[in-house]
Amino acid sequence: MSDTLKPATDWELAGMIATYRDRRTPIEICGSGTKRAIGRPTQTAAAISTQSLRGITLYEPTELVMSARAGTPLSQVEAELAARGQMLAFEPIDLGPTTGNTAGQQTIGAVFAANLSGARRISAGAARDHLLGMRGVNGLAEEFKSGGRVMKNVTGYDVARGLCGSWGTLAVMTEVTFKVLPWPEDTATLVYTGLTDELATELMQSALGTPFEVSGTAHLSAGLARRLRHDGLRGLDTPLTALRLENFPHAVAYRREALREQLKASGFVKVVELDAHDSASFWNEMRQLSVLPAGRTHLWKISTTPGKGPKLVAAVRRHMEAEALYDWSGGLVWLEVPETADAGAADIRRAVATHGGHATLIRAEASVRAAVDVFHPLSPAVERLARGMKSAFDPYGILNPGRMYSGL
Repeated sequence: MSDTLKPATDWELAGMIATYRDRRTPIEICGSGTKRAIGRPTQTAAAISTQSLRGITLYEPTELVMSARAGTPLSQVEAELAARGQMLAFEPIDLGPTTGNTAGQQTIGAVFAANLSGARRISAGAARDHLLGMRGVNGLAEEFKSGGRVMKNVTGYDVARGLCGSWGTLAVMTEVTFKVLPWPEDTATLVYTGLTDELATELMQSALGTPFEVSGTAHLSAGLARRLRHDGLRGLDTPLTALRLENFPHAVAYRREALREQLKASGFVKVVELDAHDSASFWNEMRQLSVLPAGRTHLWKISTTPGKGPKLVAAVRRHMEAEALYDWSGGLVWLEVPETADAGAADIRRAVATHGGHATLIRAEASVRAAVDVFHPLSPAVERLARGMKSAFDPYGILNPGRMYSGL
């Protein structure tokens, strides 16, 4: 790759793509570039970045809706929302620090292109659930739009949400419209100590089954807990299991005590309480995966049934050392393993096949990512659907070819 092109308008982007379409030449699609090392390595003649497609084009706080150009930094979007006491409810994860980049650099378009969702997904839904509409340019250099500013505008095929998680292999998003929600007035976190993975998962699921509206659950192995920046928690030198409550101050106070008493009756008693300030710091670390920094390890993202997460991790640990961060009540596992020629892919995929789920390799050298399946292998039916979408949006295969799967 020799050039990075930065179009400032949709028509300029379409013209660039048309040039490479006519030449049948592959191009890399990216935002700020913080996720370039995720996915299979690609051989492209140039890169097209959306960084110059920036700016908030619509914000109606009373209607809880915002539109922004795809290259707008996520930090700018969140700062504008915070000034009005609002937020992106799905709490987008920031993969920058764990892939060797600076936190806060990703673009809003990349958030939806990769469908990145953080701890609040269990209560608020995924990134794609908040996308109302989008504009973009496909591999044929055709400008198009999908959806609108309200949910009822989404009729027929929901193209906008279909592009979420496509990692720039189908089209280039140029503008996204999404719903926002008010920021909670108060937050508290109950942190239970010394639990095994199995007991922690039981605790998180029990908490979510209560009427107290738990908005985030996470469990860290002792090794990861020792990497926390929070002095009080890091010094405990034990596995940590966190439960977050958010609402009006009086509601948080009541729910905190009620939840604590209900869990105490089930035998969960060793707990540390975090106030709003410490809660924000802790969950920001979870969002940035600061306990899983870039280094001489490989990192996997595994989605599975919450109750099966500990069994899956135990199966992997029979073959290699592993540190686990459980999110979404155990339904999401960030698994750090030692460097090997295949990043432990054979053993990890065998464990996933046995216990169910999907595994994606997030961090590894290019040589490793070229040798193994980075994204979870598709079933025959899903592969047919994926190839059909690729044929419709990018029939010449010029957009991020092979980044997710061979031939796609």
